[in-house]
Amino acid sequence: MTVSEYLTTLGDNPYFGAGFGLFGLGAGAAILRKGLQASLILFRRHYMITLEVPCRDKSYQWLLHWITVRGARKTQHLSVETTFEQHDTGHIKTKYDFIPSIGTHYFNHKGSWIKVERTREQHTLDLHMGVPWETVTLTSLGKNKGLYFDILEEARQMALTQTEGKTIMYTAMGPDWRPFGHPRKRRPLDSVILDTGISDRILSDVEDFLQAAAWYGDRGIPYRRGYLLHGPPGCGKSSYITALAGELSFGICVLNLSDRGLTDDRLNHLLSVAPQNTIILLEDIDAAFVSREDSAQAKTAYEGLNRVTFSGLLNCLDGVASTEARIVFMTTNYVERLDPALVRPGRVDVKEYIGFCTEPQLKKMFTRFYQTVSPDLPDKFARNVLAQSKNVSAAQIQGYFMRHKADSPNVVAENVKEIWEE
Repeated sequence: MTVSEYLTTLGDNPYFGAGFGLFGLGAGAAILRKGLQASLILFRRHYMITLEVPCRDKSYQWLLHWITVRGARKTQHLSVETTFEQHDTGHIKTKYDFIPSIGTHYFNHKGSWIKVERTREQHTLDLHMGVPWETVTLTSLGKNKGLYFDILEEARQMALTQTEGKTIMYTAMGPDWRPFGHPRKRRPLDSVILDTGISDRILSDVEDFLQAAAWYGDRGIPYRRGYLLHGPPGCGKSSYITALAGELSFGICVLNLSDRGLTDDRLNHLLSVAPQNTIILLEDIDAAFVSREDSAQAKTAYEGLNRVTFSGLLNCLDGVASTEARIVFMTTNYVERLDPALVRPGRVDVKEYIGFCTEPQLKKMFTRFYQTVSPDLPDKFARNVLAQSKNVSAAQIQGYFMRHKADSPNVVAENVKEIWEE
């Protein structure tokens, strides 16, 4: 039998014909499926654009809020975020924000349809935040990356609007800085009354530094500035720094050197990644280290409490690896306890003594609390206070005013002995 006759016989066989047909259908379906998959991959690669934002990124919370306000308003799958707002009247208002929950959502932005996928890894934790790892993925048609840039910029501006006129406090959490508590209403700089000229000198120096980046660079000088405010407790050191940050529209990064989890490497990293337009605040710097001129016994006692070494702090402030474009404020009640190496120029460029109230301070404080008074009453109040004691802090005076805010200015000016009776 020839080959052609054999093939004719097989073709006439109904079983063979049915099997070959099924094989052909299966092969065709497989080829079609592979072709569709390849086409979909090519389509996604060349005609779709995707943006993934992990929860560790600074824009993550901005983007969630933007999606809530601008995008997925009509979605029926929501998560709740509860916040509290304090009004000027003192009442606390509870606010509920509904944000898209875990899953897939769709919305239209400026004529472009965007798919939002919010995923959460139940078995993977963000070790620094202690929460499950999350990502938000945006997918849209086209090749225009500017769409996502516009979305992120709009989300950033929306976040800035929420904190406009407020001071953000940051605290160190792991290797990053995180906002601490709610943004605070900015404190007016003139509400912190220091001795004559001190506030103007500090503000003028900071403003001059902020405008002198090119000057520092042209001369090869590290672009950073250090300030030390020292004096008795309760005289306005921390309050002034808070008000100064509000005046400059800056935030404050509060760094506790006594934190048991703080090491030299982590300290250096935190200083290098501090948010832009912030003041780094090291309060009570004397409590973290003692002078190397002190006794060996005292040094050993202090070193046992800390994982940050004194040399590590010095290198972070003014070493080879120290960062630039940075403003550091330190406060202390006992400047004599500080090591000379810590307060030398380059690490501390400006030192200001914030001491007990002087006569001009007392007059200004009285006038600020009791605005409609006769001209001689502030003088009388200041004389009466200083006749009792020269060592009275601004905190004592403010506490006295708060206790007598409903009394007449004459009564307040006369009964100054109560300042020391508490």
